Amino acid sequence: MTASDHFYLDKADPGSWRALNGLSRKVAAAAEDAGLSRALVELLSIRVSQLNGCAYCLDLHTGYAVEAGVSAQKLAVLPAWRETDLFDDLERAALAVGEAVALLPDEETRLAELAVARAELTDEQYSALQWTAVAIDAFNRVSVLSRHRVRPRAAAPAKRSPARPAPEKRASAQHAPRKRAPETPVPEEQAPDPSPAPSTVAGGTA
Repeated sequence: MTASDHFYLDKADPGSWRALNGLSRKVAAAAEDAGLSRALVELLSIRVSQLNGCAYCLDLHTGYAVEAGVSAQKLAVLPAWRETDLFDDLERAALAVGEAVALLPDEETRLAELAVARAELTDEQYSALQWTAVAIDAFNRVSVLSRHRVRPRAAAPAKRSPARPAPEKRASAQHAPRKRAPETPVPEEQAPDPSPAPSTVAGGTA
């Protein structure tokens, strides 16, 4: 085997891969039981994936975040979340927990960051957020080591102002059956889907 050969870590050991997905489902259930919204967990998953440089997980969880109602503005400024007022106290606490897990700074810094975050969280939320970050951190590493690729999606057709029909054609245009715009095709996954369905994602497994 050479460095150029593509080695999928998930395919090489399906049992361990299934176990990791099983952990993801348990963590997702804990997050839900703790009252954490899907939007919140997806924000944490994206932030951890940004820090780990996992393109596949970023692509996956950004889509999940949009489905969960996270605004494009929040996604755009997420790397600089500390510099904005767009995130509420619970979101800021979750992001601080995610960064502490992903970066593992020195103990003094880590404990200070987590103490501020914990003041906003119940014990159940504090635990669930740490496990969520641990889970996405693991999936980031599997995806990066396996070199899971991100396939480009077809761009959505640009919206155009409807042209006003010419007078002699107006009547026929009004009665002509309207054609539905073709849906944007959904690309096939390039790598085996490394996460359960969004509703069971533990804070976002990639």
